[in-house]
Amino acid sequence: MKTDPELSKKIIKKIVFVCIILICLFTVGVKAAKSDLESVTIVFADDTEKTVMTSKIKVAEILEENHIILLADEVVIPGLESNIDFTKKITISKATEEKVIVAEDAESVSTEEILGKYVTITEKIITVQVEIPFETITKDVSKEGSETTDRVLQNGENGIKEIKYRVKYQDDVEIERNVISENVIKEPKEKIIQISNKVTSRSALRSGGISLEEAIANAQNMQPQVVTLNASAYTASTCGKAAGSSGYGITASGATARSYYTVAAGSAYPMGTVIYIPYFASAPNGGWFVVQDRGGAISNNRIDIYFDTVGECTQFGRRNLECYIYN
Repeated sequence: MKTDPELSKKIIKKIVFVCIILICLFTVGVKAAKSDLESVTIVFADDTEKTVMTSKIKVAEILEENHIILLADEVVIPGLESNIDFTKKITISKATEEKVIVAEDAESVSTEEILGKYVTITEKIITVQVEIPFETITKDVSKEGSETTDRVLQNGENGIKEIKYRVKYQDDVEIERNVISENVIKEPKEKIIQISNKVTSRSALRSGGISLEEAIANAQNMQPQVVTLNASAYTASTCGKAAGSSGYGITASGATARSYYTVAAGSAYPMGTVIYIPYFASAPNGGWFVVQDRGGAISNNRIDIYFDTVGECTQFGRRNLECYIYN
């Protein structure tokens, strides 16, 4: 019997077509099955991990599917009856037991007693004034080997300082104090003491009035005024009178002018005013003078110091001197 070639071709085509259809259906089925699977990570109590593929969504079913059994002291998150969450993770850990101990004889405390244990803290800003002690300065102008005496040229005065504090109180008891600012209201005034040689000749310093020592003793009870005066020098022969004439060497006070004693000053300084000039501290008078004279060119900011000779006047010239006025 002969086979028809055309018939054979038709049969082969049908077989091939059926195979293609079966392959397509199998592929679709596999893809569908894979699309239902999810990757889930299981973390065990010993921190090891396992990743599984599952189509289950309930935690208990996923564990059962992978033959994982919880021990008595283990717990799982999410819970067994929960569905897997978006993290796609199941964590197994050891259970921890928390104990709460309640005191059987706990003493009850009222609200009033609790509030009574709180302390009240208050803060205040206070200002106080304190004295600033004055300093004492000693000037030694004495010559070695001579008898000396101490004179107070300037009495000391304490200053005043204002201090502002921030103070904290606990139940009206001060517990803390901090300085905010300090302000000097009055500067202290130094006490100035001079050590100088004693004047040995009383009679030589007398000139129709008190001695220089007496003038100095009176000045000790006074508070001096410290000024700077322009000082010049004069002598009897420069006052327009000839030696031996009436009034030669006589001052406006009526006393005879003496070197290292007499000074001419303006009307602001009455006759007998004592002036201490530190520039002359080493001179025979220790720097102390007495106002005994006036002068037409002598104003209140000038003094004229008497010397015995023109040469001394020329040597001194004119200069600004610090003066302590005891009026």
